[in-house]
Amino acid sequence: MENEAWLDGELKGFAPVMMPAAHALTQAARDLKKAAPDLNSRQLLARPNNAPSIAFHLRHIAGSIDRLLTYARAEHLTDAQFAELKAETALDSCESAAELTEKAVGKIAEALDALKNTSPEILFEARVVGRKKLPTNVFGLLFHIAEHTARHVGQILTTARIVSNEAETSALENIQ
Repeated sequence: MENEAWLDGELKGFAPVMMPAAHALTQAARDLKKAAPDLNSRQLLARPNNAPSIAFHLRHIAGSIDRLLTYARAEHLTDAQFAELKAETALDSCESAAELTEKAVGKIAEALDALKNTSPEILFEARVVGRKKLPTNVFGLLFHIAEHTARHVGQILTTARIVSNEAETSALENIQ
């Protein structure tokens, strides 16, 4: 059995202060690669008890990382990013679970690059978030990417178990 990322020791190239966030993102990518890419369309779009679908969580992970990295660079969101934000809540998907997983894992890799390449000297530079220009700093944004991603991956893992068990239960009911 594989260790959790934080038990694998130091990740090369990351400043010690960034290591917890890097471990969390590394674990998130590992978990997504195991749990999400093989889901079928029904499982990807299922909303047990009206919970958000796995498709939503995968789109939201990719989109939120992209937006938060934009804010960390002190840039404004583009029209394309606003369009992607709106599309995150779609109840259908023209992309497979594997494609959505690949996009989310790709954005996690971008976040890891940002963690690795952000100079410690700018970590506490002021940044603003959203239309309300809520105050934060680079450090807060980078850590929020990690904790927010981990939260959504946890929801994906739980929902995947539920929708997989529903399929097994349905199959068993059809046999009896």
